[in-house]
Amino acid sequence: MIHLTESAATHIRNYITNRGKGEGIRVGVKTSGCSGLAYVLEFVDNIDQHDQIFENFGVKIFIDPKSLVYINGLEMDYVKNGLNEGFEFNNPNKKGECGCGESFTV
Repeated sequence: MIHLTESAATHIRNYITNRGKGEGIRVGVKTSGCSGLAYVLEFVDNIDQHDQIFENFGVKIFIDPKSLVYINGLEMDYVKNGLNEGFEFNNPNKKGECGCGESFTV
């Protein structure tokens, strides 16, 4: 299960509306950084038959089976803090992260 906060869902929904197309977003992981894994976000225009699909606040989240193992239970929030804004990931599977916070390990 993947959870979006209302703030994250609103941000994603606005981007899809402005983009003019899209089924939702894909959340996944890739090998990267000094800790091993990094989050990947992309718009979904074509649904893969193997994707797991979750929906929060009217936004569809697509996860490929390989990534779901690492991010099952993930909560995504969208926060604005001063001039900075972006997604924050609360992953219950994370065991550690690199010093810059760009990658994590499970």
